Amino acid sequence: MTGLKEIFRHRWKGLLLFLSVAGPGIITSNVDNDAGGIATYSLAGSRFGYSLLWSLIPIMVALFIIQEMSARMGVVTGKGLSDLIRERFGVKVTVYLLMAVVLTNFGNVIAEFAGIASSLEIFHLSKYITVPVGALLVWLMVVKGTYRSVEKIFLFACLFYLAYIISGFLAKPDWSVIGHSLATPRLALSAAPLGMLIGLVGTTIAPWMQFYLQASIVEKNVLVKNYKQARMDVLLGSIVVTVVAGFIVLTCAATIFKAGIPIETAKDAAEALRPLAGRYCSALFAFGLLNASLFAASILPLSTAFLVCEGMGWESGINKKFSEAPQFYGLYTLLIFLGAGIILLPKMPLFPVMYISQIINGLVLPVIMVIMLILINNKKLMGEYTNKKFYNILSWITVAVLAAICTAYLFFLLRG
Repeated sequence: MTGLKEIFRHRWKGLLLFLSVAGPGIITSNVDNDAGGIATYSLAGSRFGYSLLWSLIPIMVALFIIQEMSARMGVVTGKGLSDLIRERFGVKVTVYLLMAVVLTNFGNVIAEFAGIASSLEIFHLSKYITVPVGALLVWLMVVKGTYRSVEKIFLFACLFYLAYIISGFLAKPDWSVIGHSLATPRLALSAAPLGMLIGLVGTTIAPWMQFYLQASIVEKNVLVKNYKQARMDVLLGSIVVTVVAGFIVLTCAATIFKAGIPIETAKDAAEALRPLAGRYCSALFAFGLLNASLFAASILPLSTAFLVCEGMGWESGINKKFSEAPQFYGLYTLLIFLGAGIILLPKMPLFPVMYISQIINGLVLPVIMVIMLILINNKKLMGEYTNKKFYNILSWITVAVLAAICTAYLFFLLRG
């Protein structure tokens, strides 16, 4: 009996320790299912059916590999990724890299406000009301909050991704066809499917995620002794985000693709789902998009502010006051209100903005991965926590495959 009590006490202690560390990995991965992600997954299902569903499995593995390296660098060095890049490669390289990532991130920020507008257009609400209100809400939450309070809100928001899993079951997909698609992966070598595959990679493993995850690990003060818990946090986030993404794809494949209905906006997707899978499925789709958009509209500008301030050596962090980190909060504010302002322009194509931003993510990702691999294999920096040989082989294969897909896509795109 005493032995059972000891086992129970040990496991309970382990769970509490995990819960104290958990957050950065789960939050960062779930933000992946943002407005751009939902647009991309919806298009993948509605245009290609179940045929690209298999790709989510290797994408999940690649996501874990990359996120785990970010978390490991954070706990071992106690520094953000931008900080490490500046120290290793110098200011000039850092500035060029920051410019590229900031521009990519800004496209993603615009996509989040496009998602807010699109989700509430389904309920006939004007973007001229919903976008400014959404921008003000996410700005107040971060500027007036602390890291602990903001993290709790973000973790709570993750629960609402269950809406897409419920939608998937309501759509009544053909599970035998799904099983066959997963068992026999196929990919046509042309611009459209390759572009969609890059979009799926870019939305699931966005470059900004590595900067945000590492900055969150540092700000939460996760130590090396808690590395195993941080790794489990990343693994759990990688699995959850892939499951949700898969359900979005199969929902649209089982309904919109099967019916042969073309969709150009999120409103089209939700309205197409209503007669095909029921009004509850349609409403859940719209609600999920709104939650995801608000969630990511907070995280993406935050990630950008972290990476720029770390790279330039400026003060950063949600726990700091505006007067202590003016560049951090100033950039955060600028990104939110500029992103919202662009979406308020008349005749702005919301769904294409969300999708194209994810393709750009996919094209930038291999560069970020190469930089991360150089840093994590630096023994002076990482000590005994450098990559093992097998891990390096797996990582470089991932980089090579991503680079090959991007090159093939650009080749077919230029050929027309």
